[in-house]
Amino acid sequence: MRIWSESFEHRHRIPAEFAMGTPQGFGGNRNPHVAWADVPEGTQSFVLLCIDTDVPTDPSTVGRADMEIPVEQPRADFVHWAMVDIPANVREIEAGSASDGVTKRGKQDPKGPAGARQGLNDYTGWFAGDADMRGDWRGYDGPYLPGNDLRLHRYFFRLFALRVPKLDLPETFTAADVFHALQPHEITEAAMYGTYSLNPKVQG
Repeated sequence: MRIWSESFEHRHRIPAEFAMGTPQGFGGNRNPHVAWADVPEGTQSFVLLCIDTDVPTDPSTVGRADMEIPVEQPRADFVHWAMVDIPANVREIEAGSASDGVTKRGKQDPKGPAGARQGLNDYTGWFAGDADMRGDWRGYDGPYLPGNDLRLHRYFFRLFALRVPKLDLPETFTAADVFHALQPHEITEAAMYGTYSLNPKVQG
C-alpha cells in the first residue's frame, strides 16, 4: 500500500497553511491532501493518524525567551489527527476538506469522508488549563510547536488497512484507543512524514 500527499513531499517541509501555528500566530490549520493506492485485498476500512514524534518532554522549557530546547532533550508523541472507519472505497482526502482554520475550543463535528469517525487530538490536553481554548479538540489540528525548539519536528501520517468495516470504539476516543482496537484487524500500514519548525535556526 502506498500513501502520498500533493500538499507536501515526503520528508520535506509542510507549508504553513496546514499548520495551526506560524511565527506570526495562528496559521491556516487546513488539513493536507492525503491519498493512497495499492490497497490489499480484503480491506474493509482504513484508519488515518497524524502524530508528531518530536515533542519536548520538559514543559518548563517550552516557549521561553531565555533558552532554546536542545535537540537531545527526550521526546514524546503528540497526536494531531485520529480518524477511523474510513470506507474501503475512499482513496483520498482533499486539502482543507476536514479542517480549514482554527476553531476555538475545538471542532465538535469535524468534516470527513461519509461514515468516518474522528477522535480527540492532543490539543485537548494541551489547552485543558486555558479557559478560552479548553474543550474537546476533534479531527485535524496542525503543527504548533515551540518556537524555541532546536529540533526539526516530524509529522507522521500513518494509514492502516483493516479487515473490519468499523472499530469497536466509544463515541469519544483517542489515538491510544485506536491503536488498541485496530491490532487484531490490521492488514498492513503505509506511512509518510512531513517536517515543520517555528525556529528560524532550524534547517531541513
